[in-house]
Amino acid sequence: MEEIISELIREKGPLSGSEILESTGADGLLLWRTCKVSSNLLISTIGTRYMRLDQRVEGLARLSPSILREFLTYSVIGLASDPLAAREKADRILLHIEEVSKAKSQLAYSIVSSMANRLEIEVPIQEQVCFIIAGDIVYNMAHDVPRPERSTGKLVRGSDMDLVVIVDEAFPPPLMSRLDDAIYQEKYRLLVTPHIREEVDYVVKNMERVQEQLAFDTFKRMVACKILYEGTLLYGSEQIFHRVKSMLRDRGVTAKLQAMEKQALLFRNEAEHRLLDEGPEKSEQNETHLFYPAEESEEFE
Repeated sequence: MEEIISELIREKGPLSGSEILESTGADGLLLWRTCKVSSNLLISTIGTRYMRLDQRVEGLARLSPSILREFLTYSVIGLASDPLAAREKADRILLHIEEVSKAKSQLAYSIVSSMANRLEIEVPIQEQVCFIIAGDIVYNMAHDVPRPERSTGKLVRGSDMDLVVIVDEAFPPPLMSRLDDAIYQEKYRLLVTPHIREEVDYVVKNMERVQEQLAFDTFKRMVACKILYEGTLLYGSEQIFHRVKSMLRDRGVTAKLQAMEKQALLFRNEAEHRLLDEGPEKSEQNETHLFYPAEESEEFE
């Protein structure tokens, strides 16, 4: 397999993991292991690793992108004898990823601001509602690799846009469903419009629910807190946004999540070593969950 990959690179130049997978049709784990252990191949990886929560692993925290996604989307494989060529292609891919992240963030802002302007006649959105964006967009790690959307199976353009919408205590409860419906209509429009095909995952909640989730005592509440911890303000009330961030710190949740981030880094290093050291047969039986992506859909269900 090493010689097959090397020949591909000599013929086509440095390739991403997904391009090698497409050209060879080989198993992703085998390709990753081959490239990692080879002294003739060089992997140039780009982007940022960040924490995801996963009930399948001890300590509940792992890093994203997964080992497989990092290899396929965020890595360039070149020849060790020509490291500059691999680095140049990696830089081009990084620029594309940053452009995708910026475009998705701008689209999310455009959707939210337009919808908020329509609702402003009913409620002061800027004062009583906070729109937080989370997920890989905030880490400049969004991708546009087509994938099926969970509920419909329709192909969407890569990373989704994760939105957490928080209303304050003064927000009229009857209007929460009106706000939810408005966001849902935008979600559906983006999903079915052929030239857009973007996915929005969202949740609308009040401060009482935020207080409950700060207990950090179930996996679902941990996921909710992690999303609030990583999220950045997209639109609406800065006061609500900073209040939520202060609540996370005051309840000790921020410190807990930072400790989990450190543990996730250790777990990733150990997982990679195990997958490299063990034979393919044993890995396929016992360790492949370490290789594939983790889902964090609980907050948006």
